[in-house]
Amino acid sequence: MNIYGSEKIRRMTSSIFQEVVDRKQDAILNGKDVIDLSIGSPDFQPPAFVMETLAEYSMDPAKYGYTLKGIAEFNEAVKFFYSQRYSVELDEKTEVLQLMGSQDGLAHLATAIVDPGDYVLVPDPGYPIYEASVTIAGGEIYPMPLLEENKFLPQLNEIPEEVLQKTKMMILSYPGNPVTALADRAFFEEVVAFAGVHNILVVHDFAYSELIYDGNPQISFLSVPGAKEVGVEFNSLSKTFNMAGCRIGYVAGNAQVINLLASFKSHIDYGVFYPIQKAAIAALTSDYSFLDHQLKQYEARRDALVAGFRNSGWQVANSPATMFVWAKIPAGWKSREFAFKLIEEEGIVVVPGDAFGKQGEGYVRIAMVQPPERLQEAAQRVNKFLLGFPVGS
Repeated sequence: MNIYGSEKIRRMTSSIFQEVVDRKQDAILNGKDVIDLSIGSPDFQPPAFVMETLAEYSMDPAKYGYTLKGIAEFNEAVKFFYSQRYSVELDEKTEVLQLMGSQDGLAHLATAIVDPGDYVLVPDPGYPIYEASVTIAGGEIYPMPLLEENKFLPQLNEIPEEVLQKTKMMILSYPGNPVTALADRAFFEEVVAFAGVHNILVVHDFAYSELIYDGNPQISFLSVPGAKEVGVEFNSLSKTFNMAGCRIGYVAGNAQVINLLASFKSHIDYGVFYPIQKAAIAALTSDYSFLDHQLKQYEARRDALVAGFRNSGWQVANSPATMFVWAKIPAGWKSREFAFKLIEEEGIVVVPGDAFGKQGEGYVRIAMVQPPERLQEAAQRVNKFLLGFPVGS
């Protein structure tokens, strides 16, 4: 019996992440001391009070049933967090929806909104779930190139009118993944106006909202006048509070979109474990001193990594945000060739940029998920690698 994958699964992007894992395992079997800078899973722990809250409520046998949806206190906590951190006021009853991590919502929103034949504007390079969600929904993808010469911002005026007439949704992410660029308020104002004219839903992924460096402002898309009329914003506790395995996040903004996604989710899941919701509430309503301390730690890591690479002769750009560095590779290499050779020769694991789209060729994504001393060690090995392989070979 032969079982073939659906047309949709065949349209998905390549399994590059699995190939990176396989090559990492090969390096380990060959005796390499591997420094894994590929996956953006925080190596920091959640605040102690968050873990204590989770432990406390997990001991209550009455809290092991279905929650079905976010408890009211969670929505109120999101409202409080957005007011305190981004000066955005939300209606906790109609403008907030709990998710099993922001990827859960991003994966399902297109199915709730997009019909076959509808276009979705997707950043290129971009986080893989953006394209995958559109493919699952049967929609058509129109890639928006994020180019260095344009400060990694899409040029909205270059999108053909015939595409715009069929476009239902546009996905953005600032600060982004893999491209770690920031957008200013003027750009978001342009997006709001553009979306209003063309009747396009804006979906902003704000998962790295608390990892913005050098005193740059945290600009929520929803803080721009008119944003709630045209869009929603996804956020998560995975990176902000190191609760990635807890799978809890939320989407906020346009009440009509929130209602549509809530209706869709009511058919496919039964809510987040109650103790996890209580732990998330504790995090969102804390005094946020934890966030300030964590930001300094990530900033120190970024400085150590970038300085180390530059000392090796690799002129990596200084990342303004996120837990990643989006690095242009030395001339003469292709992204996959560079990344795989780096694993094979030095045990340094990074992700080739073309895994995130056509415009990612010529870059690699490096995750700052190791302590500074290991990042410095990685830089030293890269120096050795570049001396041994000055051009792609």
